[in-house]
Amino acid sequence: MRKIPPLNSVRVFEAVARHQSFSAAANELSVTVAAVSHQVRQLEDGLGQKLLERGRTVTLTSAGKAIYPLLRDGFDQIAQAFALIGSPKEGDAIQLSTTRAFAERWLMPRLTKFNSIYPNIVVSIHASEKVVDLRSETVDLAIRYGPFDAHAMGPVLFEDRYIAVADKSICPANRTATINDFHNRSLLAFKWKNQSLEAPSWSAWLAQVEHDSSWEFRISWYSEETLALHAVERGIGPLLCSNVLIDHELRSGQMHRLQGPSLPGFTYHLIEDHHCSARRSLSLFRNWLLSEAKSFRENALNDLAGQPLAVTS
Repeated sequence: MRKIPPLNSVRVFEAVARHQSFSAAANELSVTVAAVSHQVRQLEDGLGQKLLERGRTVTLTSAGKAIYPLLRDGFDQIAQAFALIGSPKEGDAIQLSTTRAFAERWLMPRLTKFNSIYPNIVVSIHASEKVVDLRSETVDLAIRYGPFDAHAMGPVLFEDRYIAVADKSICPANRTATINDFHNRSLLAFKWKNQSLEAPSWSAWLAQVEHDSSWEFRISWYSEETLALHAVERGIGPLLCSNVLIDHELRSGQMHRLQGPSLPGFTYHLIEDHHCSARRSLSLFRNWLLSEAKSFRENALNDLAGQPLAVTS
């Protein structure tokens, strides 16, 4: 016969340890902080030893560290067991985390397809530059952007390229625009939130294209990527940006690509919370997302291959 303390107290302790916070655990479990504290104290009294150190931050004692990974994995397996017999139902929700620009420019325009196929599955999007912890923040999937990592826990959706674009209203009507057409305008650029990424720059782009070297281009900086994208759409000037984020506007003809190179960017890859990956709704969304990414990847390669002065290194 198994000797198990009261499961409710065990569940509360696991939530506190995972969040390292009494208040965050209380929010997840929909109870008061006092109730969480009482349940943890009850478990500690029953075991005869402390599991948590309470102070300005919550930390695990040596006993807490010993049992937490086993409890976490145990609750994950319980969740997987019930997910295996579940199915999409009214109100079944998926929590997805990604960057604001990717959510706004690539994902949201395609979500109508998914919603039309699976109207009972609700997709909630958390847009942030912050890298979230899928376990502690109850997020099911994350689409992350950065250098290619062969050891990343999840498939690569696609890699992007950086191209110079401008609104059709400021481009020549009868030929492909060149950078020399914009001497009287500022070049648009944005500050990267992730300072560790070596972002493609106008200087790198200009170094690979013929232009009037006697002219010193001005750069207008924006604090957010989405602001720079809105600026280029309003004809303020040309922007060096990801082909992933400007794809729709290029296809519609609203944006024109300037003659010049495409610079290598980074990868978008999918990260999953494996403790809930057995949910059928999550599997359906994941498969749909991978299919959309594959279609985009093939079309983007064809588009870039047909452009003049494309750089493939």
